[in-house]
Amino acid sequence: MSPFKAYLIEEKEGKTQSGFVNMDESQFDAGEVTIKVVYSSVNYKDALAATGVGRIIRRYPCVGGIDLSGVVESSADPRFKPGDQVIATSFDIGVAHHGGYAEYARVPADWVVPLPTGLSLFEAMALGTAGFTAALGIVRMEENGLTPAKGPVIVTGATGGVGSLAVDMLAKLGYQVTAFTGKESEFDYLKGLGASEVMLRTSLDLSRIRPLDKALWAGAIDNLGGDVLAWIASTMKQGGTIASIGLAASTSLNTTVMPFILRGASLLGIDSGYIGEPYRSGVWQRLAGDLQPRHLREMTRTISFEDLPGVFDDFLKGRARGRVVVEIAGA
Repeated sequence: MSPFKAYLIEEKEGKTQSGFVNMDESQFDAGEVTIKVVYSSVNYKDALAATGVGRIIRRYPCVGGIDLSGVVESSADPRFKPGDQVIATSFDIGVAHHGGYAEYARVPADWVVPLPTGLSLFEAMALGTAGFTAALGIVRMEENGLTPAKGPVIVTGATGGVGSLAVDMLAKLGYQVTAFTGKESEFDYLKGLGASEVMLRTSLDLSRIRPLDKALWAGAIDNLGGDVLAWIASTMKQGGTIASIGLAASTSLNTTVMPFILRGASLLGIDSGYIGEPYRSGVWQRLAGDLQPRHLREMTRTISFEDLPGVFDDFLKGRARGRVVVEIAGA
């Protein structure tokens, strides 16, 4: 295998630096499956890792990119053979194991999922960790009894990757979706994804959150944490269920037990990083079927590998919308 291009994140004199380098097979991390990467994607986590704004990287140096899709080049595991189209996301990819921002990647076989029938390699990365996380949240809430008949569902951080995909998926399933956002300019975008209502963050006075407020939501997908999540808990309907997915606003949660013991609300922690098989493949099968978003192309933009460094700032400054796919090698 000839030298290949990669986007490497390093630490020099206590500061994070990242850029393109040439690597060779001797620099691969351990794993049974070598993949020719066709597409990757950009997540908020990737922007934090590449810039050092968030202490995401657990080992330097590390090739960035927590998502990848591509074609098996070689495999020491009988579950995969050369030519197979596959997905690899989550686990330690891009944070403690060389990730998807490279023309080739080698990963443990247990981290690899066969590309489901009904999805292309491009669509798999338009979904990526964001789509998997949104779908996992919906599946977990369904397992907890949520149905469209139970009432409205609110999605916070609705213009982000997870939020946009969650709005689309829930609307497709027949839920009445309220999209919660701080961006008044994105009303039309969110309505176009299927939101029946768009709620502005400025409409709430989060300085005065009651232990129990008016019961509004049968379900919630929260990407923010902090006071917004506390307010959501106080406004859940009887037996409502919350999927806690993100911490874009805060890692803290100041609430009371009252929504949980007086209304029977459930707070589900959604960890898409380390959930294993067969659950992982089952969620990807749903993403290729009834959870496949109707507006995936409209919410996705594609950039070249060379343009990757220029998009991180958009994520850090809240300018990103929907999904960004990185074309590493092309189809």
